Amino acid sequence: MKNTTTPFYDPLLSYEDNYQQGPFGDFAVSPNTITKMNKPSRFLDLDVDLPFGIPAGPLLNANYVKAALAYGFDLCVYKTVRTKAHKSHPLPNVLSIHPKGHLSHHVDTVLADTNYQQPVSITNSFGVPSFNPDIWQADLADAVNAAKKGQYVIGSFQGTPGNEATIEKDYALAARLINETHAPILEANLSCPNEGVHKLLCFDFDKVERVAKEIKNAVPDKPLFLKLAYFANDNDVMPLIKKLKGVVDGFSTINTLSASPIDKNGHPALGQDRPTGGVCGDAIRWAGLDMVKRLVRLREELDAAFAIIGVGGVSSVAHYQEYMTAGADAVMSATGAMWNPQLAFDIKHNLNQ
Repeated sequence: MKNTTTPFYDPLLSYEDNYQQGPFGDFAVSPNTITKMNKPSRFLDLDVDLPFGIPAGPLLNANYVKAALAYGFDLCVYKTVRTKAHKSHPLPNVLSIHPKGHLSHHVDTVLADTNYQQPVSITNSFGVPSFNPDIWQADLADAVNAAKKGQYVIGSFQGTPGNEATIEKDYALAARLINETHAPILEANLSCPNEGVHKLLCFDFDKVERVAKEIKNAVPDKPLFLKLAYFANDNDVMPLIKKLKGVVDGFSTINTLSASPIDKNGHPALGQDRPTGGVCGDAIRWAGLDMVKRLVRLREELDAAFAIIGVGGVSSVAHYQEYMTAGADAVMSATGAMWNPQLAFDIKHNLNQ
């Protein structure tokens, strides 16, 4: 069935035009009613109305964050920023994909077009664009100040090779810049598949440990989450969790699964220079749930205390509950929320009954 809801990010417009003109759809207007929970929950050591929100990606600036907060998304991640400006990939940045069943983690070839249908799965390819800190710092501070009681804005950031002497130093600088905005929680993105890198940073365990410790040395008094990719087995990620025990406060997982999107003629749908792209939405929910369960098992086995944010394919009340039952401490939705801005209210209404 075709989805007629206008997404709050317009896939037909460039990243820059979405930044300047958005958000769209319901997010462009104030909600008719506000739904709050009968009883708040605990996330980390914070009271949160509902441990549900939107992960790094679609909330491009304070206007998007303010809209998300107004629509009941109580954990909002401001789009990943860098220590220096970084341009977005050209259009197309978002396309609908049509896998046969769920997507595997083996870089499947999938049909991609502009026919967005429920349940929505998309490929996104932006390259983690960022404005200079003199632009995003003030804007992020504005977003942080918009949070009401029981709501929190999370600052997501990424190191860039060449911006500082080492990638570890650049992550630390980005963390300090975000800390200056008074964002209450930090999230280091270690898992973006759309930069043309052959190996994601989160798979280099020694470097991740150095990055995490450098960040904590720079900003010791703020909770730090690491954004991870999908790991197929407990033993694949166990060494990393061991290294980071007592260093970081939690993990956000997953980011996306990589795939090879093609058009109806079999050509790379994102262009010849971008044969692969990250996939999010319904097709990767299995992987997000799998990683949450994996981290819960490892947390118990290691007697650790980190928090887990479950991400991937959440577009309904049932999906939220599935993640929470799996052991997530919080849940986030990007694609599902983009096409259903009422999703947080739907969950709150259901849980309040």
